[in-house]
Order: sequence, then C-alpha cells, then structure tokens
Amino acid sequence: MTTAQDSALTRPWRKSSRSTGGNDCVEVAQTAASCLIRDSKDPDGARLAVGPRAWAAFIRGVKHGTRGRS
Repeated sequence: MTTAQDSALTRPWRKSSRSTGGNDCVEVAQTAASCLIRDSKDPDGARLAVGPRAWAAFIRGVKHGTRGRS
C-alpha cells in the first residue's frame, strides 16, 4: 500500500544511465520512506515501493554481480 507520504517524491523519476533511449526500461524515484520503481512504458501504471535498505542491497548486488545476497 502506498501512503500519501510514500507518494511525495523527494527526488524525480530517473532512468538508468545504461538505458538504450527507448522505453524498454524501468524508472526509479525516491520518497521520504521508500524507493519507487515503475515501467517507463506505463508511467501512470503500478509502482513498486521498496525500503531504502532493500534498494541499496539490490544495487550493491547489481554492481558486484551477485544475486540473492545482501
């Protein structure tokens, strides 16, 4: 569930620097309580909200090539 606090962006939506310029990617934004993820092809559609620690662990895993570990 997304609350009013969760929907007020503290940083704007952004695409990965590795995005190909098309709309086949995800976008990420930040709120005070979570990181939001959405499909760039459907910006008004569903959004996934994850906590900042979970997002940081995911990014660390991507950068270091690990999966399933925090």
